[in-house]
Amino acid sequence: MASISCFPATRGLPARGAVARSRKAAVAAVGWAPGGSKSQRRSPGLFLCRSSTTAGAEGGRKMEDYNTAMKRLMRNPYEYHHDLGMNYAVISDSLIVGSQPQKPEDIDHLKDEENVAYILCLQQDKDIEYWGIDLEAILSRCKELGIRHMRRPAVDFDPDSLKTQLPKAVSSLEWAISEGKGRVYVHCTAGLGRAPAVAIAYMFWFENMDLKTAYEKLTSKRPCGPNKRAIRAATYGLAKNDPLKESFENLPEHAFEGVADWERSLIQERVRALREA
Repeated sequence: MASISCFPATRGLPARGAVARSRKAAVAAVGWAPGGSKSQRRSPGLFLCRSSTTAGAEGGRKMEDYNTAMKRLMRNPYEYHHDLGMNYAVISDSLIVGSQPQKPEDIDHLKDEENVAYILCLQQDKDIEYWGIDLEAILSRCKELGIRHMRRPAVDFDPDSLKTQLPKAVSSLEWAISEGKGRVYVHCTAGLGRAPAVAIAYMFWFENMDLKTAYEKLTSKRPCGPNKRAIRAATYGLAKNDPLKESFENLPEHAFEGVADWERSLIQERVRALREA
């Protein structure tokens, strides 16, 4: 099995024009070199795993097209650099949020270095195909290592799809965490939209936080821009179990950034009921 090298980035995801400089800065900051020690690789921050499946002119074009779409549709300044390999941030003792695993070696790293026992993938098939990922090889490695791989696909850059899929995705995440067999790695393509939204919704609904607190906790560890409105809309749909309820679009701007105890209990009950759906 080929090895991969991982190191913590010092300032989050670099802008496209500064990839080489940021990479050198991160390497210099932690004294990283191939075969570096486990203590170096486990320093706090955003981890970059050099195992890219896309290179050359075609890879550059794919990244540019993807980042252009992300900036236009998500209206945030973040970029995804597939050529740097898988990257992630440890959010809590049970939860990691990151970008797509690119090779079976990434699965080895997650198992050996981060005690990952579950992977929750938010990608559609076309997302995986776009980047040339061999999903079957990744699934095979997960099976060999005893990692449970789960999928809850949502359309990239689509807040309505995210809103619809959040309850089922959080249901899978909550179940995996409750099993207590190891960490859960939640990912989409870049780990900047769908995956952090699922993690934030879980923290909001199951860890007794309001949305602002959950959002700030995650984004302080992984700079990203998940759609807060989609999370509020999903919260409203779960908390108000009434087919005649007012349309979410008519609610005030910050409605359902917090919930009452009885609403949180209802949300938890309804989300757990989706485990087998």
